[in-house]
Amino acid sequence: MAEQNRIALDEELEKQLEAVREQQGLETIDQAAEWLARRRLRKGVGNLTGRGRALYEVKGAK
Repeated sequence: MAEQNRIALDEELEKQLEAVREQQGLETIDQAAEWLARRRLRKGVGNLTGRGRALYEVKGAK
């Protein structure tokens, strides 16, 4: 059986996760936390790889 990991939530964090849950139409606060984590990872990888940026040829002496 999979082990459950829980994060201790303060009141403000719980309110924010609840707002995300409602906005995204998710069933649980856990899903909202996972959605936020995945979104941050996608954005971070995009910034790291430069995906979405224009590429220009660098012309130099050969």
